[in-house]
Amino acid sequence: MRIVGVPAPGAGTCVDVELLHGQDPRMLLWQRGWMLTQPLSVRLDDEEIVLTAQVRRRSQASRPPKVKSRGLDPGLVVAPNEVAIPHQRVAAYAIVRSALGVLGTQCSDLTAIPGLWQLPGGGVEPGETPSESVVREITEETNQVVRIGRLIDVQSEHWVGRAPNGVLEDFQALRLIYTAACNAPTTPIVNDVDGTTRSASWVPLRRWRSLPWTSGARSLLDRYL
Repeated sequence: MRIVGVPAPGAGTCVDVELLHGQDPRMLLWQRGWMLTQPLSVRLDDEEIVLTAQVRRRSQASRPPKVKSRGLDPGLVVAPNEVAIPHQRVAAYAIVRSALGVLGTQCSDLTAIPGLWQLPGGGVEPGETPSESVVREITEETNQVVRIGRLIDVQSEHWVGRAPNGVLEDFQALRLIYTAACNAPTTPIVNDVDGTTRSASWVPLRRWRSLPWTSGARSLLDRYL
């Protein structure tokens, strides 16, 4: 993935950097003398995902961004001489709202966090734009028809754990977060059976805090709902 920084929407490029495995987008820009103030758009450029973000010069008074790294998955057992395979995964998620509330998905036993709730979405497939990806994932995980809104956030998380197929991975999750609306909500159905989604539900806005969300999803809902 590549990050292009501009001082204002529609302005010329002031910084253009490649995001390597394990690098946090905000920290990378910080190290180059910039602060990410707002993600603006994402495009596909010759199979490479390019994030355009509004940035500003950091000052001596600016505080460095917090980098989220959770180390090893709880209970992880690593065999002698087993080496984790680096894997950077770009995924797209959405805060989907309707008259019934906010759309949530519950993680299945194939994940390291079974039972926790998160936003609908998932990995971007080759040739897909992130917005196309999140629409597809929402259909697979919830069977809802949505209209994608604007790009509102980018998250990075880094840890060592096992993929659903058992492979040990040095894993970095890069999450692009959108808003979305569902004008004709129905009872959610998980179409991707035996996948990483156990169930899906519309959660009334007054009740969303009562569910056990992932830390990333909770912080997004706290900020944007």
